[in-house]
Amino acid sequence: MKPFNSRRNFLKNITLTVGASAITLPAFNSITTTGKIIRQEDESLPLPPVNKQGKMGLALVGLGQYSTHQLAPALQETNNVYLAGIVTGTPSKAEAWKKRYSIPQSNIYNYENFDDIINNKDIDIVYVVLPNSMHAEYVIRAAKAKKHVICEKPMATTVQDAQNMLDACRENGVQLAIGYRLHFEPFNKRVMELGQQEIYGKVKTIKAYDSSDSTNGSVDKWRLDRELAGGGPLIDLGIYCVQGAIYTLGRPPVAVSAQFGPVTKPLVFHDVEQSISWKMFFDNGTIAECESSYAENKNELSATAEKGWWKLSPAYAYEGKKGETSDGKMKLPNIYEQVAQMDAQAASFKKNEKSVVSGEMGLRDMKILMAIYESAKAGGKKVQLSL
Repeated sequence: MKPFNSRRNFLKNITLTVGASAITLPAFNSITTTGKIIRQEDESLPLPPVNKQGKMGLALVGLGQYSTHQLAPALQETNNVYLAGIVTGTPSKAEAWKKRYSIPQSNIYNYENFDDIINNKDIDIVYVVLPNSMHAEYVIRAAKAKKHVICEKPMATTVQDAQNMLDACRENGVQLAIGYRLHFEPFNKRVMELGQQEIYGKVKTIKAYDSSDSTNGSVDKWRLDRELAGGGPLIDLGIYCVQGAIYTLGRPPVAVSAQFGPVTKPLVFHDVEQSISWKMFFDNGTIAECESSYAENKNELSATAEKGWWKLSPAYAYEGKKGETSDGKMKLPNIYEQVAQMDAQAASFKKNEKSVVSGEMGLRDMKILMAIYESAKAGGKKVQLSL
């Protein structure tokens, strides 16, 4: 891992967006294929104070696009948690957020004094929303500060980092959850019911595709840097496919095989893969076929079973989800997923219980992602999993 100062200098020099705002852009499928929800209110105006009574206080670490347009607005609508603090290396952002969200100066931190958060009784939860390679450092520092932690996906860039994160939280008696928002929204929850309860009989095949065409220069640079991102579309978008296949069945795979796709844009994709396809093999005989790419647009989670089928498309975007089954369209609402996610995570933290999207789940997924890469590097060799 690069030294702290060199990472911060890299982030400060990102030129695709102003200041450090590029560091937390959400997955590309949410930007280019369906359009993410961005609240259009005047962000220079202060918001009325939220009701803090009985709620846990949360600090956002990293104030990029995802924090700005998704998490902070969501925290104005949550019932179990509120925005209590921020961590940023950009003084102008600190001042703007302080005014907009009425955040006390005592609850505003930078990356150098972050560890002082241990003395802040207003903050119960730290949400790490930084480039992938920085997740381990800040989750571990938050755990040592005795704060519960939510970490954006993917959990880390290596299995060892993920294990270290989980160990630090266990050693310090705090809970760790991953930002897997789809576990809390109606369409994907319905898929869990259809598959796990075998509503249409045993699931025979699953297809999971999540790709976004980022060859037009819209990609933020750190996502194309293997050391910072940990990989390309697999670790960024393909994680949704891994998750989708697993929660369709309610069990992890026992083996994987994978192939890298051709590189048609070598000037862009010289450090991370342009595309990858893989299969996940389950102990009940079900096979999931998955694809992820930075050079095309796909967004689907579907399955065939003995007595029917179902399909979500788009399946992973923040809004606009649509679903149908062999019996007709799914009549379900699109919700503000981050509200449901953080409310549920805060509820589990308050009881000091594991979230349904726990650190253990994040570690499991890191093992699967690394096995997929191992198979692709070996030309498609089948890799057995021990999870």
